[in-house]
Amino acid sequence: MFWDPDYETIDRSELERIQLERLQQTVRRVATRVPFYKQKLAEAGVTPDDIRSLNDLRRLPFTTNADLRDNYPNGLLAVDLDNVVRLHTSSGTTGKPKAIFFSAGDINRAADLIARCFIMTGVRKGDVFQNMMTYGLFTGALVMHYGAEKVGCLVIPAGPGNSERQLLLMRDFRTTVIHLTPSYALYFAGFLGKNGVDPKRDLALRRAFVGAEPHTEETRRKIQESLGIEVYNSYGLSEMNGPGVAFECIHKTGMHLWEDHYLMEIVDPQTGEPLPEGATGELVLTTLTREAMPLLRYRTRDVTSVIPGKCPCGRTHRRINRITGRTDDMLIVRGVNIYPQQIERVLMSMPSLGHNYLITLSGLDEMTVKVELAETAFDGSVEHLVQLQNQIVEKLRAEILVKPKVELVQSGTLPVSEGKAKRVVDQRVL
Repeated sequence: MFWDPDYETIDRSELERIQLERLQQTVRRVATRVPFYKQKLAEAGVTPDDIRSLNDLRRLPFTTNADLRDNYPNGLLAVDLDNVVRLHTSSGTTGKPKAIFFSAGDINRAADLIARCFIMTGVRKGDVFQNMMTYGLFTGALVMHYGAEKVGCLVIPAGPGNSERQLLLMRDFRTTVIHLTPSYALYFAGFLGKNGVDPKRDLALRRAFVGAEPHTEETRRKIQESLGIEVYNSYGLSEMNGPGVAFECIHKTGMHLWEDHYLMEIVDPQTGEPLPEGATGELVLTTLTREAMPLLRYRTRDVTSVIPGKCPCGRTHRRINRITGRTDDMLIVRGVNIYPQQIERVLMSMPSLGHNYLITLSGLDEMTVKVELAETAFDGSVEHLVQLQNQIVEKLRAEILVKPKVELVQSGTLPVSEGKAKRVVDQRVL
C-alpha cells in the first residue's frame, strides 16, 4: 500500500525532470532572497540560469554546519519572518545553535513524508502510536507526531523516559507502534524483563521506529529479539525538516530517500568530490521543496552509500545504507580511524553482553571499553569472566585494528540517557 503512489513509484526520468525544475526554483529563490547564498553563488561564478541539468548541481557551493551557526538567528530565511509558523533549534556541542524555520507548507510536507514512511512499514489508521522521543526544540517528536495523525493513528505524546509510565500507557491503550532512540529501546527491553513483562504476551506492540542515533544491524536485532517486534531504521536531520528524509520499507533493504524533496549526493569527505554509486562517503543533501529555509548542498557529515538496484516494494526512490557514523564522530587512536559503530557491532553480536557500553579515551592514546554483562551471563567464575574479556578484546582488535582495554561491569551499572546516548568520553592529553 502507498500513501502517495504517483510520487512513490514515479518513473525515474519523470522524477529527474521534477528534481531539475525544483532545483532551478530553489536556486533562483535563494539567489534573490538570501544574502548569504547571493554572495556564495557570486563567489562560485554561478547564476540561476546556469543550472540547466542535474549535473550542474556540483557547480553550486556547499553549505556547512558552520554556515548555519554563523547566520544565526535568521540569516538564512528565504521568507519574511511573519510567514514562519515554527522554529526548531539544534544545539550541537559547541558554539551557537542552528535555527531551523518552518512555513505552514513546510510542516505539511514534512508530515506527508512521515505518512509515506508509516504506510510503507504497514502502519494504518487505527494503530496506536506512542511517541517516546523528546518534544520541544528537537524536531524528531513533533514531525513524527503530525505524520502519525495524518495516517489516522491515535497518538500518545509520551515523551522520553519514565519507563513505568511508558509501560502503563502501553498496557492501558494497547500501543502498537513506538518511536524512540535505539539506546532507550534496549534499556526499556531490559526494564520489561526485570519487571516480569513479556512484550509478546503482555503487550500489543508490533513495530518500532528507531532513530536520532547511528546504530548497527546487531543492535536492531537485539531490539527485535528483546521486544518481539519489527524494528525499522529511519533517517532525518533538523536541517532537512527532521525525520522522514529516508526510511525503510517492509523489505528492510536500505532506506528509501525521498528524492522528490531532496537531491542526494555522496562525496569524498576530504575533497568534496562526488563518488560513484555504491561508494561510501559523506551524504550531501539539497532541499527541493522547503519554503522558509532552503539549503543548497548541505554537508550532513553522515557516512553512508547508495544501494544500487531496485527495491522489491516497487518504490523508485533510491535507497541508502544505514548511517555508519559521522565524519566528526570518527576517532583516531594510534593513527587508526575508528567509528564507534564498529565497536557497537562487535559488542551487540555477543549474547553474553548486555545493552549498554561506554568508550573512554585517556592518557596519550589509551582506549577502554566498559560494557555491561547480560543478566544471565555471569556464573560466578572469575575464570569465565577472564575468558569472556579476552574474547572481546580479540574481536575488537580484529575489527578496529587497535587493542583496547575491556572492563566488564554488572547490568545497570553504566548511565542511561533518555535522549541521545553518550557513547564516547575523550579525556586524552593530545
